[in-house]
Amino acid sequence: MSATDRKSAHKLRALLISALAVLLALAAAACGDDEGSSSGGGDGGKVNVVAYSTPETVYQEVLEPAFQKTGPGKGVDFSSSFGGSGDQSRAVEAGQPASVVHLSLEPDMTRLVDAGIVSPDWNKQKFNGIAQKSVVVIVTRKGNPEGIKSFDDLLTKDVEIVTPNPFASGGARWNLLAVYGAALQQGKSKQEALKAIETVLSKTVTQPGSASDSLTAYTQGQGDVLLAYENEAIRAQNEGEDVDYVIPDDTILIETPIALTEDAPDSAGAFLDFLWSDKGQQLWADNGYRPANPKLVDPKQYPNPSGLFTIADLGGWEKVNDELFDETDGEVARIEQGLGVSTAG
Repeated sequence: MSATDRKSAHKLRALLISALAVLLALAAAACGDDEGSSSGGGDGGKVNVVAYSTPETVYQEVLEPAFQKTGPGKGVDFSSSFGGSGDQSRAVEAGQPASVVHLSLEPDMTRLVDAGIVSPDWNKQKFNGIAQKSVVVIVTRKGNPEGIKSFDDLLTKDVEIVTPNPFASGGARWNLLAVYGAALQQGKSKQEALKAIETVLSKTVTQPGSASDSLTAYTQGQGDVLLAYENEAIRAQNEGEDVDYVIPDDTILIETPIALTEDAPDSAGAFLDFLWSDKGQQLWADNGYRPANPKLVDPKQYPNPSGLFTIADLGGWEKVNDELFDETDGEVARIEQGLGVSTAG
């Protein structure tokens, strides 16, 4: 082989070695990517959760730490705010930072859709955009000394009631709809159902701004009975409070909506996916909430009341909000104003 040929062969060999080195580097990088994917490595970031009052403890002590232990949750920080659903919705509308909004009522989510903060398709997501479910119950003192079994008993017995203000708290609206719908379920007229709401509110001794504040007022000694989410009653018992609770045969199914804001980071989307996963849904179930995933509902833990009804059975949120909860012309506003209670949202 001539000197020229040897030089050419050396150049070709060097090129081949360089090309092989590049291929090996690319393969190593690909393997590294695969390993990161299989472990679900997250890229950190901050998630701003703005929610109604009652799941505060579950978010901060259970759900958020559990997510941070997953691959997508690694390095994610949380900033959380909790309060009455209506107040929270108005705060986000006014500019409070939020990437995940979890509210008690669909109309509070609709406000954010109308403001361009949440996508109109929020309810086309998994489980129709519902995070978890509950039912309205009647919380009593230990042993149920008043013998309360139904919402009708609240109308006929001499009891003092605690329930939140329906123009600040989503839980309060669910409570009043349970009373209203139960009357209709029993064949009573609309006027009789409205009278039932009026009787309950006239017996109400305090109307705090949120469901959690109502539970606090009750456990501190106010009232004979409390209208509440089932999960609040379970929480009170788990915390050692001397209370019992009754699930009326006729009560309403509570469905709480959750959504990402339009500018939410990827980490917020990963957190919402976690909340809807089997693990996330089971964590809700373990902490007093009925899972949105029907396959994970244990009927022994969460029995279905025989007369359970939904907001759809009452005509849907748009109809109910206009007729009952409009701050100016709604029937509940009229009742509250007659009792001297504020209806300013």
